[in-house]
Amino acid sequence: MLIEAKDVTSSVKETTTPRFWRDEALPFVEARSIQDGRQVCYAKHSHETFSIGAITGGRSIYVNGKVQERVGVGAVVVMNPGDVHACNPIGDQPWSYRMLYVGARWLNKLQHELGFSRNPDFQAFSTTVTTNPDLYAGLNRLFILLADQQAEHLQKHSAAITFFSDMHGMLNHAPGSTRDANHKLVRAAEYISDNFTRSLKLDEICAAADLSASYMIRSFKEHYGMTPHEYLVNRRIQYSRSQLRRGREIAEVAIEAGFSDQAHLQRAFKQLVAATPGQYRGRTQGAARVGAYATSR
Repeated sequence: MLIEAKDVTSSVKETTTPRFWRDEALPFVEARSIQDGRQVCYAKHSHETFSIGAITGGRSIYVNGKVQERVGVGAVVVMNPGDVHACNPIGDQPWSYRMLYVGARWLNKLQHELGFSRNPDFQAFSTTVTTNPDLYAGLNRLFILLADQQAEHLQKHSAAITFFSDMHGMLNHAPGSTRDANHKLVRAAEYISDNFTRSLKLDEICAAADLSASYMIRSFKEHYGMTPHEYLVNRRIQYSRSQLRRGREIAEVAIEAGFSDQAHLQRAFKQLVAATPGQYRGRTQGAARVGAYATSR
């Protein structure tokens, strides 16, 4: 939709509203962008997907685990599945970015095909941020192509494989995951993931993992970067995103995901996704329009 210069309110809303791209023919990738992110703030969260983004304007604070850096134009931020992270504006300074969210299973299959990994699990990267100009330019080219409604699926799919293949030669690979070092904490996280749709009590999580409450509270956040409750809410948001991508009713998803009502989902979603459920789902009742942005409010 074209916006006239005199329509100041619409212009501001257009630049500050997150935009999402999805295509049913390319279900392994999702894109997000925002032109003016000074009001876009995230709480620490994680994704089931591999995430990579380009800062295209301004500066922001990027946190990934114990890493905290100021990033600006030309920076590429990298998040493995499960990495607890956040990227927020500095003061009232404008900043803009483009993000790609890629299915870990799809990327792991590509890793096998490229010979980068024989492990059945996703091969993580140790790089959290880089200013590699080729990676930055490639990410932007792919983003623009994905959002192009005139481009064919074959072109988009081929470009995605090319970019993510090249990416493996530009990022450092993690030597080996230590996330499973404490098997009891892993059991606690798995119990939360298996039961996130209902209200959980600390005692039952501790019983399932054979841990004391004091150890759980002290160690879970150190291990996962989130408290057990934050981990629970994050898991509910991950589920909600998957259902909203299918175009389901927001109120229905809220109850099914374990939230008390739609307003509860709305608050948590805004905090972790920096967008409303309606903005994320898009205008159409079904999955977001093929080759189009979902920008509804």
